[in-house]
Amino acid sequence: MRPFRDALITFRRSPLLSALSVTTIAFSLFAFGLFGLVALNIREALDRLEDRVEIRAFVTDGTTPEQIAQASGDIATYPEVLSAAAVTQEQALARAQQELGDFRDVFEGAALPASIDVKLRAGMRDPATVKRVASRVKAFPFVDDIRYGEEWIEKLYRLRNIAGIAGLALGLSFALVSMIIIGATIRMAVLARAKEISIMRLVGATDAYIRRPFLLEGVAKGIVGGLLALLLTWLSRLLIDRFIIKTVFFDARVIMLGLLFGALIGLLGSAVSVGRHLRRV
Repeated sequence: MRPFRDALITFRRSPLLSALSVTTIAFSLFAFGLFGLVALNIREALDRLEDRVEIRAFVTDGTTPEQIAQASGDIATYPEVLSAAAVTQEQALARAQQELGDFRDVFEGAALPASIDVKLRAGMRDPATVKRVASRVKAFPFVDDIRYGEEWIEKLYRLRNIAGIAGLALGLSFALVSMIIIGATIRMAVLARAKEISIMRLVGATDAYIRRPFLLEGVAKGIVGGLLALLLTWLSRLLIDRFIIKTVFFDARVIMLGLLFGALIGLLGSAVSVGRHLRRV
């Protein structure tokens, strides 16, 4: 219990620097959390849109139903494919009229091409996989055109990657600043307790024993900063839900990882600083 008591005493001795350390950790994790929240919701939106991702292969006029059925069966055997359904000209016309609703008269008497509608398995709907399957389907001699919304799939994935990378870079930058400030706090605490540390060494205390309360102090600051960042992120999410768009929040596993990351920042900042300055005392 003594290391915990010593850590609390050290925390009380420099409340301003301790508060600055906690605040810096909180805002670093808060910035990281905001970008993580954006990336998470983009991924959720992508998952919902992925359910609608399909490849539509239009076939040339004169292709027999037997050829289309045979091709559909072959495509359905691809490992990436969930299903492949043949759509006749009549079915294509009925679907177009249903989707247009009030403008269904536009297709009155029109002839739409038959097609093969290909749906991909979950986890197989990224741009590269969709493009690869579309190329294989297009290789059939009677396939006239392929449509699968290539542009919007690539843009959505690109947006998610940019948000993730930006959040990671910003979070690591703030984490570095947090470690520096925590290190400064620990350095001040070591210097303030120089005489006490010297006496402890005289009575046989090891460096590991002396170092322990400072490390616990850093971990405590990291956890408190992580909790504060989580609260700020949750409040931001409430504001976004109210004024912009409904969002999803992190699950328990991600929350625990965030708190552990805060504790790690505090531990590393303390370890580097106390290891360097303890030798000078």
